[in-house]
Amino acid sequence: MTHIARLDSRALIRVSGPDARPFLNNLLTQSVEDMKPGELRFAALLSPPGRLLFDLFVWAEETALVLDVAGDRREALLQRLTMYRLRTPVDISIPADAVFAAWNTDGAAPVSGFACDPRLPGLGGRRYGDQSEINAEEADWTAHRMAQGVPGAADWPDDKTYPIEANFDLLNGVDFHKGCFIGQETASRMKRRGAIKNRMMTLAFDGPPPPFGAEVLNGERRAGEVRSSTDGLAMALLRVDRLDGELTVEGRPVVLRRPAYIPQGDAAADA
Repeated sequence: MTHIARLDSRALIRVSGPDARPFLNNLLTQSVEDMKPGELRFAALLSPPGRLLFDLFVWAEETALVLDVAGDRREALLQRLTMYRLRTPVDISIPADAVFAAWNTDGAAPVSGFACDPRLPGLGGRRYGDQSEINAEEADWTAHRMAQGVPGAADWPDDKTYPIEANFDLLNGVDFHKGCFIGQETASRMKRRGAIKNRMMTLAFDGPPPPFGAEVLNGERRAGEVRSSTDGLAMALLRVDRLDGELTVEGRPVVLRRPAYIPQGDAAADA
């Protein structure tokens, strides 16, 4: 069955003008210069020390690039883009279009008219417009994303998380072969050295969802903390050296659901 939901938690920014592509290419973790109209890519804007400020999708139009960002962070991103723009000939505006997501319960490709989510095929697709027939709620989409083991904007509410800790390197969110971008040195060094101590993964549980920041324990040792949760599932930032054994949150047992895109032999995840 195909599900379609309007994502009211997301908002859009359009960047146009003759230098729109090189301007964003120099800022974002993802290469955008060679994008074709209708193509969708996943990216982030980092702080100079290399921590996550904004997760976003980049949608290519004929003469512009549209940024799909968390709605409560759009104003902050607008201010940051304006600060970096200086005298670069680009126009920054706010389109009225909404964000829609479509996914299939059997993991099949997204329905016609939706660009494939670049993070994982099983996530489905996204489209932008003024209307779309919907048959699901945003909460359904969130539960589907978390079941796939993919973190979201609620999992990095501040500027303390590195993109690799949020699995951006495994979800096509960082192009390590492109030219420079803000925070590149730190991101590249972490990936090159495999010095990754934490990863975001899904936990399954019974009972009420644990709150943000709830401690995850492995026995008596701290193993991480909960970042976001929904019915039966929570996204947690976990120490990769403390995944084996019985995990608990607030005294309740939880079950680790290590996503398939983080392979057991991954050098970074198993460092």
